[in-house]
This record gives sequence, C-alpha cells and structure tokens, in this order.
Amino acid sequence: MGKSYERIDGRLRTFIEAQPLFFTATAPLSGDGTINLSPKGLRGSFAVLDDRTVAYLDFAGSNAETIAHLRENGRITLMWCAFQGPPNIVRVHGHGEPVFRDDPRFKELLTRFPGIDPALHGLRAIIVVTARHIRDTCGYAVPFMSYDEDRDLHARRFSREDDTSLGEYFRGKEHIESSLDGLPGLPLPLPPSTF
Repeated sequence: MGKSYERIDGRLRTFIEAQPLFFTATAPLSGDGTINLSPKGLRGSFAVLDDRTVAYLDFAGSNAETIAHLRENGRITLMWCAFQGPPNIVRVHGHGEPVFRDDPRFKELLTRFPGIDPALHGLRAIIVVTARHIRDTCGYAVPFMSYDEDRDLHARRFSREDDTSLGEYFRGKEHIESSLDGLPGLPLPLPPSTF
C-alpha cells in the first residue's frame, strides 16, 4: 500500500539520495502536447535542499523539453525505483523551475553539488523542485538490476566545449530553443559560465 509524506526526510531522504538513477516527467498544458519522460543519472548531480525542495543539474542534451514545460506551467514529477534491496518506488509531484546561469541564485545553488564537476557536462541550468505531494508505493514488479558505474561518455563529449562552442551546439539542435510543441525552451545565447 502506498503512503503519503509531508517531508523528504529520514528513510525517504536516505533512499532517494542513494539511487543512481531517477526519472522526470513533464507535459505542456495543451491536451495534445508531447509528454516528456527523461532518465537522470550521474552521481552528485542531485541534491535534497530541504525537507520539501530538491534540485538537479540540467546538462547538455539534444532537447530541452523539461525546461520548456517548466517555463510554461511548472508541473513535474520525479520518480526513484529500488532496483536493489527492498522494493520501493518514491514519487515527488511538485512545481519545478529552471534556474539559469545568469540567475542570481545559480552560484549558491551550485555549491549544493560538490561531488560533480559541472564544467565537464555542459551545465545549462539547475532544476529546483518544490514538493506538493510526496508518495511511495510498493515497487513489487520492479526488477532487480545492478548499478556498475556511471558512463563517462557524457563528460567525454561535453568537456571539450567552451561557452561559445556549447552555444553553437545548442543552436544546431532543433529542440533546444523551443520544444517539440513550439514552447520556449533554453534561452540562448547561453550566459557565460561562472564555474
């Protein structure tokens, strides 16, 4: 049976912070818009900021659907599954906001991720999520899978980019400045990095 929680603390926080992978789901307001579901990994790129707020680093990629949906309506769900140990699924339904490089909050938020070098991954934004509903469920049907290590491909690909070349990379992708449904995505030009 599922249970709802008021806060992300104790056993719930320990479980979330231990997972090497989580998923994000967002959607536009349009009833026929494209729903987005993304896996997020890389150890050190997720942080619990307080008992109702979490954040993760949004790195370079081929699109910016999550950013576009959050800019339009803020709705987001994060999900973690136990692939090892006792079965469990945790979902945080909340309101998300992309904090871009030129936001005054960006530099302080970045200090919450000391275990990862953002310069290696083409950091675009920090996604901050305020929980509105926190719930866990059994996860009985989630298979056992082992975590071996993070892939190094993302860092190998984007560590060779500077702000200028990263901006050119983003401009060359069809769904960075706007979403699949034409919503505003990542604002370009990319502000200079301060990390």
